[in-house]
Amino acid sequence: MLLKTRSLPWGRLSGVITYFITSPLEMTTNLRKELKAFYSAKKKPGLVDVPDGMYLAILGKGHPSEEEYGSAMMALYSCVYTLKFKYKAKEMDYSIMPLEGLWWIEDGVFDANNPAPGGKWRWKSMIQVPNYVTENALNETQRELVEKKGEKVMEVKLERFSEGLAAQVMHRGPYSEETPTINLLHSWVEENGYRLRGDHHEIYMNNPQRTKPENLKTIIRHPVALV
Repeated sequence: MLLKTRSLPWGRLSGVITYFITSPLEMTTNLRKELKAFYSAKKKPGLVDVPDGMYLAILGKGHPSEEEYGSAMMALYSCVYTLKFKYKAKEMDYSIMPLEGLWWIEDGVFDANNPAPGGKWRWKSMIQVPNYVTENALNETQRELVEKKGEKVMEVKLERFSEGLAAQVMHRGPYSEETPTINLLHSWVEENGYRLRGDHHEIYMNNPQRTKPENLKTIIRHPVALV
């Protein structure tokens, strides 16, 4: 196997992590290929029916520039990659999926035009994993990691996420300039006879450390229902 190092997107942060190139003899679950239709979007809003999936996830609060978000990303990625290596040793390797974030406001309504103070922000950061990843494997991983990475890794959960019918659009540019894209999506939803339900959902498609702000790609998604 060949040892390499690469940078990975951590939402609005980034970091460097080491990984191994898969040998041709090993079985790899290529989630990026299998789920490509659900990790792509166009500049014009549209609908997507998102299937259920298994995710490693961690809850938090506050602005993503604050320390809690950074420590949560470290805990989440530590679990994701350690689990990957465990399954790789069993010849059940899998590709790492993009980071996703659900965002909402405590005791309020998510409003991109009138953002609430950072202290009221709530979020769930999550990364999809194959269905064969088990709770026992995660628990074993956390016990191994807690001494080196801290208690935060114990907050990572394995859970099934169900979103279903959603409207989405691709945002290109800095995270700080998402508001017009969010407004475009919300207007399209209303004009086409749907209503928003659930939480604001973002999928971070590239690495902010290696990508110019104007070239960042973020899928903006929101579950919907017919009016």
